[in-house]
Amino acid sequence: MARRDAGPHARAHHADGIVFTGETYTKVVKLTFAYGASLPDPARLFNASLEGNTRRAIDIREGEKIDARAFKALVKAAVARNVAARTYRPTSPPCPSGSATSASASTR
Repeated sequence: MARRDAGPHARAHHADGIVFTGETYTKVVKLTFAYGASLPDPARLFNASLEGNTRRAIDIREGEKIDARAFKALVKAAVARNVAARTYRPTSPPCPSGSATSASASTR
């Protein structure tokens, strides 16, 4: 998994797309999974950004520990989701009849 700087207090972790970002704040470290809403979370690690349709986050406060095995499972599920999304490429619907040719003909 690659890591990229996303600002002075943030890092983005990538594997076939963004897996999660890590941001530091005064009282919390926030790990935001780009497509967390679509990931299984049986250990209920996600405790922030729960209202959205896409992202989910884990806020970790000083001294707090998270279940390492459950976190690793979330990361693996996020990478698998990215790989599946990358390999699934639906074909776009065909252009309406004549629209592509008439546009190119008018530029000649």
